[in-house]
Amino acid sequence: MSLAARFLPAGESALSVEFGATIDPVSEARVLALDTALAARPIPGVLETVPTYRALMVHFDPRIWSVAALAQEIDKVDVNYLQAATSITWHIPACYDPPYSEDLAEAAGILGLAPEKVAELHAGAEYRVVMYGFAPGFVFLSGLPLALTLSRRQTPRAPAPPGALTIAGGQALIASVAMPTGWYMLGRTPARTFDLARDPVFPLGVGDIVRFERIDPARFATLEAEAQAGRPVMRETP
Repeated sequence: MSLAARFLPAGESALSVEFGATIDPVSEARVLALDTALAARPIPGVLETVPTYRALMVHFDPRIWSVAALAQEIDKVDVNYLQAATSITWHIPACYDPPYSEDLAEAAGILGLAPEKVAELHAGAEYRVVMYGFAPGFVFLSGLPLALTLSRRQTPRAPAPPGALTIAGGQALIASVAMPTGWYMLGRTPARTFDLARDPVFPLGVGDIVRFERIDPARFATLEAEAQAGRPVMRETP
């Protein structure tokens, strides 16, 4: 089955297999399906695959493959786009009250919604993990309600803390480390998406489902202490 994808070289040892030009569920499903197929039947010389919103980055040994030859080989892979990928549903605690909702009022003003409505929409959605970003444990999510679509800031804000739940450009993110950002922080979770002392270091897998469970500041403080002690504060269900 032809993948109906674009194959773009990314240097001499990586190939980007692209599906579509926008962030949408169909492209996400195609990326995950190809990633699953390559994991089930590895191609010798392929070193790593990295899924994103609409493309799968394939890192390979250039002594074994050229970009063109590997593209032809990948295009032969039998991919069942209708087969549902195995995933875990994560229930993640989230607080949308001060002091954990630093940008909620500002984002609500831009969106023309009440702050509580923004928190309700964000917490009530079902998300899918589509990729890890440029920093370890930065979880990018699809499924943000259309009503919460707003542009990035023109100027980055001060560093958002670990666990920040941020939105921008129709995307949602769980931050893992503190850094400046152009995204808006609606709330925060005490859960850790990156922890070198834990196995696995990154608990959420690409394709997994995320649901937020609202908690108050007192409960946040309790769960944060548990997370710092190395105890899990996220629940998982099949």
